[in-house]
Amino acid sequence: MSTTKLTMAQALLKFLANQYIEMDSVEHKLVDSMFGIFGHGNVTGLGEALEYDNFGIKLYQGHNEQGMAHAATAYAKQKNRLGIIPCTSSIGPGATNMVTAAATATTNRIPLLLLPGDIFACRQPDPVLQQIENASDLTISANDVFKPVSKYWDRISRPEQLMSACLSAFRVLTDPAETGAVTLCLPQDVQAESYDYPDSFFAKRVWHLDRFNIPERALQAAITVIQNAKQPLIIAGGGVHYSYATESLQQFAEKHHIPVCETQAGKSALAWDHKLNVGALGVTGGKAANVLAANADVILSIGTRLQDFTTASKSVFQNVKVKLIHLNINAFDGLKMEGCLLKADTKAGLAQLTQGLKSFKTETHYQQHVEHLRLEWNREVDRLYYAMQGNDGLNQTAVMGVVNDFLSEDDVIICAAGSIPGDLHRLWRSKKAKDYHVEYANSCMGYEVAAGLGVKLALNAGEPYVIVGDGSFIMMHSELLTAIQEQQKINIILLDNSGFQCIRNLQESCGSQTFGTEFRFRDKTSGKLNGKNIPIDFAQYAGALGATTFKADSLDSLKIALQAAKKAEGSTLIEMKVDPKTMSGGYDSWWRVGVAEVSKSEAVIQANSNMATNINHAKKY
Repeated sequence: MSTTKLTMAQALLKFLANQYIEMDSVEHKLVDSMFGIFGHGNVTGLGEALEYDNFGIKLYQGHNEQGMAHAATAYAKQKNRLGIIPCTSSIGPGATNMVTAAATATTNRIPLLLLPGDIFACRQPDPVLQQIENASDLTISANDVFKPVSKYWDRISRPEQLMSACLSAFRVLTDPAETGAVTLCLPQDVQAESYDYPDSFFAKRVWHLDRFNIPERALQAAITVIQNAKQPLIIAGGGVHYSYATESLQQFAEKHHIPVCETQAGKSALAWDHKLNVGALGVTGGKAANVLAANADVILSIGTRLQDFTTASKSVFQNVKVKLIHLNINAFDGLKMEGCLLKADTKAGLAQLTQGLKSFKTETHYQQHVEHLRLEWNREVDRLYYAMQGNDGLNQTAVMGVVNDFLSEDDVIICAAGSIPGDLHRLWRSKKAKDYHVEYANSCMGYEVAAGLGVKLALNAGEPYVIVGDGSFIMMHSELLTAIQEQQKINIILLDNSGFQCIRNLQESCGSQTFGTEFRFRDKTSGKLNGKNIPIDFAQYAGALGATTFKADSLDSLKIALQAAKKAEGSTLIEMKVDPKTMSGGYDSWWRVGVAEVSKSEAVIQANSNMATNINHAKKY
């Protein structure tokens, strides 16, 4: 058996460089780059390997470990999980900075390979700088915090362990049912230790995404249920995109005349103006989808986790006889809410269902009802996009309309947290698949700017447009500098409403007053955070980093700024003040939160009573 003597870090890079994934007979190179921030836990190990013998893997220098890992997550999401960018960090805070990103990737079912440096396996110099000591278990380090947010976790305490660990890691990274964050902890001494690795370990390895069919028993049961449906509804989740099944979904819906609503991850599965696209579902959904969901007798849920925003905390399906059918590659997701599981690949499963349903289609009166609701909802979107543009100040939904009209079908809108994802889910008019990129499983503030870079690295055409609130931008914008450094253009549209206005709305709806949710100076007289708004010049800050910046104080100036940003060579930021409370509201939906049972506020007590009433009406799965 032939071998090659390499350090563990060098061997890891050589292995990564030879991993491929195959789908529908097309091979894709899985890894061609890596994000990294160097410190004493990885600079002399993995850093040395990247500097002198990187096997074609390019290093992107991150500027915050969480930010670079968010960028890697966005890259894999935009690539429909057919490419990843591993992330390496030092030990201690450098490593734990990535925990939030790991949680974001795992909740979104997105592959993310994390390579945090670790303490010495030999323990000779313990405790080293940044080491957390556990007096009852010396095998524990700060990296153990990755365990609950990782789909696979390992620590390479000997160089030869790399081989089995890598195979296990990529088994998970390439499994659509199990994927998420994978963490391989790399002790800094072991990174530099050498081993005679068998050359077979470095041979080209192709991981196959096979399309699994629905088992015959489950298929026939589902066909019987759908054939008896009078008011069926399809929920399109992210699995539609990851299976490359958008065309299959459209053909299925058209043949059987079944309306389609979308989750955040599933949005853009159908173009907004398709006759069967009834829009967003749930708490951030629109009236058409929520009305249809309330009366549906059969729900065909495709590739979705059915989180609480999708189901309105399990209250959106109000028909007492409703039956849920889950087409999902993940059995854990497919068994939620007592549904019938069709464990299969989305594209393959839709083909089986349409063949089994034969000539089935919904009745004419239901089709007419769907069309009426769809047109009514589109008029409401028009109102929020255009009729609101005459108000004083900048209205958030009107800003959405201007941006939506400006972007081409090749551009991608990006967001994650606050009130903006609600407006985007309800109102955004997607022109084609994957022009919409909103992270809403973890709704992670700070994801947005970093995701702009990840999406840019994944795009072949068009530009990324990050639309972000001032709160999220302040939390994390470090990878704007990375984008500038790498000359990868991203465009940031920053809506400044002086705080966390989405949470203020939630707070006030539950009986409280605005408290700790706006960016205000502390008043010296009252001692409270109710002074004047803090003036922040975001354009000046981004300009200091090297971005081309603009300020807009009207919709006309926003249109001019968008045109100028489009022509700019490098990354851009458009800043505008947006009036608080000008986001869209809910439409026939409810969201469960914990409201105090005992309070000095009568409004809070009333809100608790209202919440209890809604809880009683929600389904108890």
